[in-house]
Amino acid sequence: MQKPPKLREARFDDHPRIAALAAKFRLYVEDYTPWTHLWNNNPAYREIQGKYPIGWVLETVEGELAGYLGNIPMSYELGGRKLLAATTRAWVVDTPYRAYSPLLLATYFQQRNVDLFLSTTVNSQSEAAYSSFQSTRVPRGVWDRALFCITSYPGFVASYMRRRSGTFGRSTIYPLSAGLFLVDLFQGRRLPRPRNAVSIVPCPGFDERFQLFWESLRTVKSNVLLADRSPQALDWHFKLFLEKKRAWIYVAVQKNTISAYSIFLRYDYPEIGLTRVRLVDFQCLDTALSSDVLLSMLHTAFDRCRRESIHMLELIGVQHELENRLTDASLRNRPLGSWLYFYKTNNADLARQLNDPNVWEPSLFDGDSSL
Repeated sequence: MQKPPKLREARFDDHPRIAALAAKFRLYVEDYTPWTHLWNNNPAYREIQGKYPIGWVLETVEGELAGYLGNIPMSYELGGRKLLAATTRAWVVDTPYRAYSPLLLATYFQQRNVDLFLSTTVNSQSEAAYSSFQSTRVPRGVWDRALFCITSYPGFVASYMRRRSGTFGRSTIYPLSAGLFLVDLFQGRRLPRPRNAVSIVPCPGFDERFQLFWESLRTVKSNVLLADRSPQALDWHFKLFLEKKRAWIYVAVQKNTISAYSIFLRYDYPEIGLTRVRLVDFQCLDTALSSDVLLSMLHTAFDRCRRESIHMLELIGVQHELENRLTDASLRNRPLGSWLYFYKTNNADLARQLNDPNVWEPSLFDGDSSL
């Protein structure tokens, strides 16, 4: 029998032991500087610093780290009301202490100053635990499968064969990729074209135009649960991706002002040599044109993937309206193993509001999916 570990709030100087514990179970934790960036440069954390734990650890009587759960704050708005949301990060517990895993999650859900709990990276192993704390599936979007387009058939086939068998003959890649291309061609697997052409241009960062866009977005979507998308919040959220040139920002511009933007991130799978890009956020001020604008941005990203020989373009959490359009186009899909996006609130009035699917526009910007 293991002696019960002690639960305490995590500290920044716990990082080396947290990273070592995570690595033991092949879970990625950033180096110290980008890890502390999740809080130190976080606009939501700066407002409540000193009143909000960065997470919790389980510590053995010998002083070893046996478990960790990160706790990242994010600002949201709904109907003019500002909300504090918390999202989990890197839940990991050493094997002899797995019985104490729920203690970390229970402590997370017991935070009294948090309005909304968002968990957007739930997997098949943790889904039951989140459900046991009355955390609920988000009521909009498709969060248990991904839609994708193959943008480099030879690279995609090579990565697939590495995953299936670990070895493959290079002479077989091109015949197989040509066959796969022809199958997709005959079955009409392609992104649908927008009904109205929209001019899309790349953007290097979040400049002053994004402040005006954010102010307009708050008005247009005042009845939608909306994460803070001010330039400061966007810059914090995507800073590390931008520094590594792993983020693509596209905008639609009308009269020198932004009318829509999209953000794509690299999510490669190095173990099998797969390169891929995911859409993580899209916002448009004109809801009537949003589908055409998004399709134009997807085509722009698709063309860039082909130019740079990236293997696939992926969509997760697609809204039902767009999914129907993409399903009609016979896009490929893959199961994710579980529903990724769960939420909970302890406020009865807020819970009633969030029961309405129309209040939601969930995306991979929420939670820690794109941090």
